[in-house]
Amino acid sequence: MEPSSPPATRWHDLANPHRFRRISVHILPWLTAAALGFLAVGLAMGLWLAPPDYLQGESVRIMYVHVPSAWLALGGYSGMALAALAARIWRHPLADLAVRGIAPVGAAFAAACLVTGSIWGRPTWGTWWVWDGRLTSMLVLFLLYLGVIALIHAFDDRMRGAKAAGILAILGVVNLPIIKYSVEWWNTLHQPASIRVSGSSIHPEMLQPLLLSATGFALLFASIVLMRMRALIAEQKRAARALRRAALAG
Repeated sequence: MEPSSPPATRWHDLANPHRFRRISVHILPWLTAAALGFLAVGLAMGLWLAPPDYLQGESVRIMYVHVPSAWLALGGYSGMALAALAARIWRHPLADLAVRGIAPVGAAFAAACLVTGSIWGRPTWGTWWVWDGRLTSMLVLFLLYLGVIALIHAFDDRMRGAKAAGILAILGVVNLPIIKYSVEWWNTLHQPASIRVSGSSIHPEMLQPLLLSATGFALLFASIVLMRMRALIAEQKRAARALRRAALAG
């Protein structure tokens, strides 16, 4: 009887890009449908049914886009950095693809956070922008995303680009606690966190649509990343096929 394969080999088989592509095609429709469902309910409740804030009035409704965008910009960068670490240490076959898949999606959510924050800040603070700790560190996060994207495409050798982008993604993690604790470390116009492990200061009628819309945006984020990773795998497959044809022709 032949010995069974070791666990590492079985895990590597599960992480095979082509197997991932086959499995993800079944997951994507359900993931996308769930994302749209949560978004429809959460945003409908937040934009029309939830009560206005007693101080900020109707302008508080931008929270239902701004806050999930901020959470996902931070979460997306954390996921990208972990994928970059997995690529550098364990040579995970999907890790570099995950970095490439997450980077532009995370950048879009970081941009949405900055734009919606500026729109919200105008009636609340009387200005579109202030160079305080939270806003500045969030802008740095957006620039880090752009830097990772630029490095991915900066080299003719795809592996060199992935390595450089991964290193920047890992180093940029130092900015995440700065974003998190900036409102506590420095004087800032930005309000402290309203949702903590110990509880929330947000009224339940406002908290429920916020969590629903955040769930919808998170599922949408995951859905787009899966679509991008599938497209990148297909692109790599076409490139490998083209190289084989060129070698045979030569």
